[in-house]
Amino acid sequence: MSEKLRVGILGGTGMVGQRFITLLENHPWFEVVLVAASGRSAGKLYEEAVDGRWKMTAPMPEFVKKMTVYDMDKDFDEIVSKVDFVFCAVNMPKDEIKVLEEKYAKAEVPVVSNNSANRWTPDVPMVVPEINPEHLEVIEAQKKRLGTTRGFICVKPNCSIQSYTPALTALKEFGPKLVVATTYQAISGAGKTFEQWPEMVGNIIPYIGGEEEKSEKEPLRLWGKVEDGKIVPATDTVITCQCVRVPVLDGHTAAVFVNFEKKPTKEQIIEKWRSFRGEPQELDLPSAPKQFIQYLEEDDRPQVQLDVNYENGMGVSLGRLREDSVFDYKFIGLSHNTLRGAAGGAVLIAELLKAKGYITSKQ
Repeated sequence: MSEKLRVGILGGTGMVGQRFITLLENHPWFEVVLVAASGRSAGKLYEEAVDGRWKMTAPMPEFVKKMTVYDMDKDFDEIVSKVDFVFCAVNMPKDEIKVLEEKYAKAEVPVVSNNSANRWTPDVPMVVPEINPEHLEVIEAQKKRLGTTRGFICVKPNCSIQSYTPALTALKEFGPKLVVATTYQAISGAGKTFEQWPEMVGNIIPYIGGEEEKSEKEPLRLWGKVEDGKIVPATDTVITCQCVRVPVLDGHTAAVFVNFEKKPTKEQIIEKWRSFRGEPQELDLPSAPKQFIQYLEEDDRPQVQLDVNYENGMGVSLGRLREDSVFDYKFIGLSHNTLRGAAGGAVLIAELLKAKGYITSKQ
């Protein structure tokens, strides 16, 4: 019998669910034992359920093709009996997602979620493993609220903030106090390809619903503290953001301006970026980038086509750091939105949860 943890993927037929499947093929710690979705796909073989809708450039893994898709609701008891934990990548209204995730957690199944529904639930940790692993301690308070011994919910933040929040985190000792960011976001962030969204070819749309609020507020929660079993967001940095959809398949770019309490030198900033490490690197987690942040000296970097897959899409690329005439500094950031920003980030969270003993085998 495999010693790997048994994982189910809720919402496994969508774009993020597909990305989970490709990432978890041959994963050293986790084995996908089932895929679940809505009633539309339930009962079909996976390859039939996503026929004509496979959005990954990599071919569909053989292991999943003949799996019968479960119904997330009707097959709940059977799913719970067969998994050690689940990834959640469903596409439903937030209030329904919240109910679904809590239902699984209360059934003693840890939920690692790619959705935003529980990002502001006070006792649910929202984690970038290199930035705020200490927030996992709030899980114990959450389990008391849910009445569980092993079931809980842990979420990843919005994909767009990965392109600049790690850069600012590495500079926290200098006190970033005012940040202006504009993100240029790929169409896969909307779960689309160019075939599905032909009007994006050669086009820019200066609006992404709800994205600007997430981009301004979620970094503050990552930088917050655990107090009395809740996450209290930080208040010492002000972020204002604009979010633009651009004709790029994968990769969110950010143009960032920042003022500091104590202005560092350019050399200090670059050194902090290049030396920044977190628990995933210290623990040598399977999906962790060896070097989380790279700084590129060339004037025309980072570029999506050249740099989006840095560290298998799990690293962050920065460049064009220079002093500004209004702010202290400005720079460009780039991250892969469906790897570091979505499924890959959630897999890394699950690896951290396993390493810390929060996710264990039920067998």
